[in-house]
Amino acid sequence: MIRIGNASGFYGDRLSAMREQLEGGHLDVLTGDYLAELTMLILGRDRMKDSSLGYAKTFLRQMEDCLALALDQGVKIVVNAGGLNPEGLARKLGAKVGYVTGDDLKARFPEALTANAYLGAWEIADCLNQGVQVVVTGRVTDASLVVGPAAAHFGWARDDWDRLAGATVAGHVLECGTQATGGNYSFFTEIDVTRPGFPIAEVDEDGSCLITKHDGTGGAVTVDTVTAQLLYEIGAPEYLGPDVTTHFDTIRLDAHERGVRISGVKGSPPPDTLKVCLNTLGGFRNSTTFVLTGLDVEAKADLVRRQLHGAIGEEGLTWTLARTDRADAGTEEQASALLHVTIKTADPKRAKGFSRAAIELALASYPGFHVTAPPGDGTPFGVYRAAYVNRDEVSAKAVLL
Repeated sequence: MIRIGNASGFYGDRLSAMREQLEGGHLDVLTGDYLAELTMLILGRDRMKDSSLGYAKTFLRQMEDCLALALDQGVKIVVNAGGLNPEGLARKLGAKVGYVTGDDLKARFPEALTANAYLGAWEIADCLNQGVQVVVTGRVTDASLVVGPAAAHFGWARDDWDRLAGATVAGHVLECGTQATGGNYSFFTEIDVTRPGFPIAEVDEDGSCLITKHDGTGGAVTVDTVTAQLLYEIGAPEYLGPDVTTHFDTIRLDAHERGVRISGVKGSPPPDTLKVCLNTLGGFRNSTTFVLTGLDVEAKADLVRRQLHGAIGEEGLTWTLARTDRADAGTEEQASALLHVTIKTADPKRAKGFSRAAIELALASYPGFHVTAPPGDGTPFGVYRAAYVNRDEVSAKAVLL
């Protein structure tokens, strides 16, 4: 059995989670998922400002606090915090480090700000088999952070489909951190989710696993909390990955005194293509919220629309009237509705002028004019889309420092 924990479900997750997992009990491997499609855009913008960046800076802070503790305990660290610059992050860590490269396909998609293929688990396994203490990757599938250590530990073959599928399910449960232990859980009133603990998967040689958490931590690991996470971001039961196609309709869940037992998972060969995350800059965005208090809310909203359209034009404006007001309200807030307007435009001057035009209405519009925030400059926004490439177009590689 290999005991694999999770300490991050996204870039910005609980900073203390790594220390909590390391001090809470025994682990063989501690993983962290820091990447999402939006995160790749954020890191891309970081790299536009400074080419030495492009990785999750919070992970570096966690390592400054916890790397010595992990090494003392013999815990391997496996994270995708490398983002767009896994080598840059790896070179800042004071340990025997391996990193995974090859996911960057920007040369193939030059119009994109970021273009990264979703790699799999085998380069992670290669790093661990060569004795590294920390593995840093860029864009790999979230579950690969668990599949790689399990494959290395047990010496699985690349066509051990059922074992790889079982580990993929374990990785999918762990990837979003405390969502598996009660976070964002529909029946949250039935358990204490004040501070849920992070999940752990005890993976066996056949790919089955026990989902659990450290003793004394908050939240709960039940068949229902695990099911909720299993169904997160899932479409067809055939869950396509770079290493294996996992058949989610074969998963068996059983309650266990320490959590939930997962077994029976079947796998088959993966598709011939790899998914690619593409982010492009779509232009500039700005927004304002007008507070409409008292009577004639619809007429007030109509007046503001006509005035702002006349000042900057209708193109790229989106309006939403939220009727948060109520009749015979006891307070001014309860008597107020919110009129949200957002502009998206390729012209940064128009995005900035939108905010100024809205504020210029302060003494020339509806009675009780008020906005929720001062004017501001427009900010860039990104557009995400998926692409697919043949496997032989991607050269993933494990590199040891």
